[in-house]
Amino acid sequence: MGITLLLVVLLLAANGFFVAAEFALVKARPVRLERLAREGSRLARLTLRILGDIDAHLAACQLGITMASLGLGWVGEPFVAALLEPAFALLGLPEEVLRASAFLTGFLGFSSLHIVLGEQVPKILAIREATPVAMWVAPPLRAFYFAVWPLNRLLDLSTRGVLDALGVRAGGHGDVYTPEELLALVRLAHRHGKMRRQERDMLAAILELDEVEVGEVMTHRARMVSLAAHLTLEEAVREIERRPFSRYPVWQGQPERIVGIVHARDVLLEAWRRRGGDAAGFDLRALAMEPWFVPETRPLLAQLVAFRRRGQHMALVVDEYGTLLGLVTLEDVLEEIVGDIVDEKDLEMPGIHPAPDGSVVVEGDVSVRDLNRHMDWELPEDEAVTVAGLVIARAERIPEAGEVREIDGFRFEVLERRGHRLARLRVVPPAGEICAA
Repeated sequence: MGITLLLVVLLLAANGFFVAAEFALVKARPVRLERLAREGSRLARLTLRILGDIDAHLAACQLGITMASLGLGWVGEPFVAALLEPAFALLGLPEEVLRASAFLTGFLGFSSLHIVLGEQVPKILAIREATPVAMWVAPPLRAFYFAVWPLNRLLDLSTRGVLDALGVRAGGHGDVYTPEELLALVRLAHRHGKMRRQERDMLAAILELDEVEVGEVMTHRARMVSLAAHLTLEEAVREIERRPFSRYPVWQGQPERIVGIVHARDVLLEAWRRRGGDAAGFDLRALAMEPWFVPETRPLLAQLVAFRRRGQHMALVVDEYGTLLGLVTLEDVLEEIVGDIVDEKDLEMPGIHPAPDGSVVVEGDVSVRDLNRHMDWELPEDEAVTVAGLVIARAERIPEAGEVREIDGFRFEVLERRGHRLARLRVVPPAGEICAA
């Protein structure tokens, strides 16, 4: 009796072990194991070797589960039924009914024990603590794998043959994610408090960088600060002092005809070199580099790579007909990742002004993406670039001042309209979003 009980306990433990091993290997994160391996963990290195041949080791797990389950069915259920027979005998039941009742009760009771201790508990533990469990089971699983290698190899080859017949590629590991899946994981981690909002926004922006076009983040030509090619040295310095930037487009004839890009440093160095001397003969174009034109439809990821390759920080944006639309800088691309780079004394993002009642006053040219990131909202970003553009797109006309539009539960009120442009709007979020920021 004692030996049988010990055998039942061992088989139950073995079943739980192989179930935990199977789920832990599938859920374990190679990135975390690689970090532990670099820190000197031998268990992490062994687990990585197992993950490198995961199909064969999963076959070993399944073999172990099958052997343990068959053993439990052969030994465990009759053992429990035999224990229950004396209790049922006290009821005075006929012998056949007694044995049937004891067997049925033993089957149900032992099956429940088997499911809880041999399946559910190790499975849930392995899913929630996949990496540590995978490292813990690695040595005994590796030993079992070699002990049953011939039979396991036969099972593994049979499995691969069936998968090949079904057109499924064996091998590989399920811990390889598409950008869309990574983005979903990032948002899920933030939702469950495992990642701060700023980290979520930055990672999400990097993953979406290839989906955002240059035209969505550029500075429109109406707001471009440029220098005329005919300016004298004194006039150029005065203009730089009045509106300081690092680089300026240089135009000639008309503001849309850009002939170069000049660095403010070069102009100021020229002024220093000529100080107290003759400024005649100064040619702003001589200090400027050739302009660089890029299409408005270029993805930001491609533009970021191009900035790095060319070693330039500013490009002019044109449409398919070569018409100047605006300019884009390296800072514009970086701000798409880290958020607007503002002075440390600024208390709020330019163009977005939260009110005490939960509403937000927004400048019309603020991008929908910036508003979403700043307020942690989910307004549609694929219909228009700016907030004003979104309202106009939904209204299918330019609303008048005082008009109200509802978009996906958000209430948009036009506060100010200048000509054909919506200058300021008040946005009232749904009740559940008011405290989101």
